[in-house]
Formats: sequence, structure tokens, C-alpha cells
Amino acid sequence: MIERLRAQGIRDEAVLAAMFEVPRHLFVDEALASRAYDDVSLPINYEQTISQPYIVARMIEVLRATNGRPIKRVLEIGTGCGYDEAVLAAMFEVPRHLFVDEALASRAYDDVSLPINYEQTISQPYIVARMIEVLRATNGRPIKRVLEIGTGCGYQAAVLAHLFPEVYSMERIQPLYERSRRQLRDLKLHNVTLRYADGSAGMPEAAPFDGIIMAAAAPTMMAALREQLAVGGRMVLPVGRLEQWLYLVERDEQGFRESKLEPVKFVPLLMGKA
Repeated sequence: MIERLRAQGIRDEAVLAAMFEVPRHLFVDEALASRAYDDVSLPINYEQTISQPYIVARMIEVLRATNGRPIKRVLEIGTGCGYDEAVLAAMFEVPRHLFVDEALASRAYDDVSLPINYEQTISQPYIVARMIEVLRATNGRPIKRVLEIGTGCGYQAAVLAHLFPEVYSMERIQPLYERSRRQLRDLKLHNVTLRYADGSAGMPEAAPFDGIIMAAAAPTMMAALREQLAVGGRMVLPVGRLEQWLYLVERDEQGFRESKLEPVKFVPLLMGKA
């Protein structure tokens, strides 16, 4: 496997040495052990995979290319052999430190939410990855058009822009709208359409959407938003006040199906522009 990685262009000897030290066959099901050192991703149940060795090596090699600057603390999203590799790659592409205040830049890659002023936060990296992964779990049905409610600083919109052809995002707080617009423009993410508006009513003029994702906790299931889902579409949103849960809403020819996923903690969804 190591010689194959070299042939594929991996040059960092420390990365190659680390890959050599880890017995990959221990991380796959026994029935797949004979393929453990093939350069392929392999299923590990729960609709998840262990990543292709080349992708692991390449991502770590890029992470280490700091021109001698030491790296002491690293955050991995999706510890347990899993998570959608496309989501991980998109998060890898987005420099989270550019979306937080300079005073908090040293914590930008910690797995925590951070304040972005106006009583709002940039979401915890885990929950960004988790929600987008749920949104993408369509059994192969393509997602082309996505609506985000609550642009905030623009971080999640940037991640979405690396995954979907058309992203629409709504922000009710004008300074955050202006900030995210500048940031996304600077990153040349031209497939994001931002709107300064109350997101609780959605964007019916651009509907239907293949996916809707909310970055604030709704008091209810938001009937107006789910009506903007295309048939086959999915909406991922936190619901509740003191006790909040992440929900998945799926639309099919017969109507809507709701799935309660896991407890979460978000800022509340507020109405009106500010």
C-alpha cells in the first residue's frame, strides 16, 4: 500500500510512515479484511465507509504543508470510520478561521460554536457536517438546489457551495448579511445567492428546493418551509425552545415524513429583519 501511495504522488514520508504503522485490517469487518489494503473505501455499516487510503494520505499531507509551522491541535469531523467523504472534503476546503473574529481565530478549528456578534454563533463543525450529511443521504437522488435559513457569517453556506450547484441563503441581520456576502465573494463562491430577509417564510419565488437546512431552532416544524420542498426533497432543522431536537423532514408523493434524530442546541429562529 505504501509503494502505491508513493506512486500516486504522496511525498510526505511522515504521512507514509504513519499509514504504515496503522493496521487498517483491524478497522474493517472481518469479511472485508482481505481488501483492507486495497486503495478503496469500504463499508463499515450504518451507511458509512472507511476512507480510501489515498484520500486519507492526501488530506493529511495537505494539512501538514505549513512551511515548517508546527501543528499541535487537529480536529477531525467523523471520528468513527464514517461520515460522508464529500462533506469532509468540502469542510476541508473552507478556511473556518476567516469566518470568526480575529480574537477567536486560534479556536476556529475547535469543535465548538463561537460567537459572531448580534447574539448569533458560527455552528460547531460537527453539527455542520452532521446536518449536511443527513441532507445528502438521498440514496443517489441528486440534490441541485438547496435553501439555507440563517446565513450568519457565511461558513455553512460556503461548505454547501462546494457540494451543491445552487445554494440560496437567507439572513435577517443586515450586518451579518453584508459580512457573509463579502466573505463568499472573496472566496469566489459564485453559486451562492444571498438574500437579506426574514427566512421563516422561505424563498417561494425560487422554490422548489431539493434540500432545506436551518441554522436556527424553529419553534415548530415550519409548514411554510416544508411546502417549498420538491417531491423527493429533504429538510434538516432543529426544533424546540428549551429542549431542541434535530429533525429530518422528507417529502414524497404521499406527503411528508418526519424523523426525530438527536438532541441539539441552537440559537432560536427569530422573525423579521434586523
